[in-house]
Amino acid sequence: MRRSVILTALCVLAGRSAFAQDRHYLAPARDTATLPFSGAVQVGGTLYISGTLGLLPGRKVPDTPTAEARLVLDNVKKTLADAGMTMDDLVSVQVFCSDLSTYAEFNNVYRTYFTKEYPPRAFIGVAHLLFDARFEVQAVAVKR
Repeated sequence: MRRSVILTALCVLAGRSAFAQDRHYLAPARDTATLPFSGAVQVGGTLYISGTLGLLPGRKVPDTPTAEARLVLDNVKKTLADAGMTMDDLVSVQVFCSDLSTYAEFNNVYRTYFTKEYPPRAFIGVAHLLFDARFEVQAVAVKR
C-alpha cells in the first residue's frame, strides 16, 4: 500500500513538471514594442509566433506584394532565429491576406524560404489588415 502511494505521488510530480515548462517571451519588432503582446513565446521546443506584418520603417507598406511578402517572411525568419530555429521548424502557418489576387505572388516568395517540407498552411482572405498591409503571418514552430 505504502509503495503504491509513493508511486502515485511520483507520477503526479512527474506530470506536473511535464506541464509546468518554462516560458520564454520574445519581444515584438521594434515598431510594435509598446503594443500589449509578445512577438512570440517559446514553451519547451514549441514556438508560438504572433501575427507578423512586413512593413517598412514608419509602418509603411512596401510598393509591391512581392516586397511585402519578403519582408513579412524575413520577420518570421528573424523571430525563429532569435529562438534558435529556422523556417524548416515551422509546423503550422496562417497567412491573412487583404487581396487574394496576390496569392501567386506570395507563393512565389514563400517557397524560397524552405529547404525541407512545407508546413501545413491556411491562406485566409480578410477585408483589412492593420496599416493597410496585404499580408499577416502567424505561425507555430517545433524544434526538429
